[in-house]
Amino acid sequence: MSPSPPEPHYSLDFNARPGEPVRIDAGIVRVIANNPGAFTFTGTNSFILGDARVAVVDPGPKDPAHLDALIGAIKGRKVDAILLTHTHRDHSALALELQRRTKAPLVFAGPHRPSRKTGPFEPNPVGRSSDTGLSPDQTLLDGETIRLDGLGVRVVSTPGHCANHVCFALAGTPYLLSGDHVMGWSSTVIADPDGAVAPYLSSLDRLQAISQTHYLPAHGGEIRDGKRQALALKAHREKRNTEILTALGKAPMSAGELRALIYPDIHAGARLAALMTLKAHLHYLKDEGLVGVAGFGPWQKFRRAKP
Repeated sequence: MSPSPPEPHYSLDFNARPGEPVRIDAGIVRVIANNPGAFTFTGTNSFILGDARVAVVDPGPKDPAHLDALIGAIKGRKVDAILLTHTHRDHSALALELQRRTKAPLVFAGPHRPSRKTGPFEPNPVGRSSDTGLSPDQTLLDGETIRLDGLGVRVVSTPGHCANHVCFALAGTPYLLSGDHVMGWSSTVIADPDGAVAPYLSSLDRLQAISQTHYLPAHGGEIRDGKRQALALKAHREKRNTEILTALGKAPMSAGELRALIYPDIHAGARLAALMTLKAHLHYLKDEGLVGVAGFGPWQKFRRAKP
């Protein structure tokens, strides 16, 4: 009998100190933005990588106090690049102002885009939270290594949370900057159509193939066994697929009805995230031929496809 997959381990025990530079290891400093919330936990973690010359990863929300904190932590050193794991505004909104202060190029995996083709007049519920007008000075490619002062940063393409998400593996160290792809305080929101389940699952598999095991997420504390957490998050998503199919096998339901059934005790602040992620699961199951759809808009119903 094969062993049961691990359960995700979530911890809310994180002593966040917004604005205070915290040394994680040689050449890795974390500065937390003061933007706590339902989607950001204690705030966005910005990272400063390097020694005599540095790069800034995920400068965070447009907040003058956080900009001052980053400039203070940089300590006058040359900034070679401003790197983004992705282009949700809680990670990227400060990028242009930081660029004006440092003259560093913006480097990320292309402009923001939805993970799937949307229908006519179909809204994106996180559209206002996405930095759709931001373009990179240099576009990251999967597998390339960015050479910083004494540090190699390898790009690991991890779409799923959104289409242009990447993680950064720090060569010769156990550390992976995991962005919003793997976190320790919560499972990742996959907000359809911005995100998609199929690439998210594939991206979790990719992390099993690299050597880094100690994950530094963009929200919350460090994950010391990141590969285990990634494996557990994949099992969690697969379990959710099974729950949806089981529910739809009894009766056709709308996405809202499914949300109420599958997340009966979820607090009000997380209901939208649950609904968006549930819709991403439904699109995945539809593409797999396991779920059928009837109607449109608020009248849309999902049913389990006949074998």
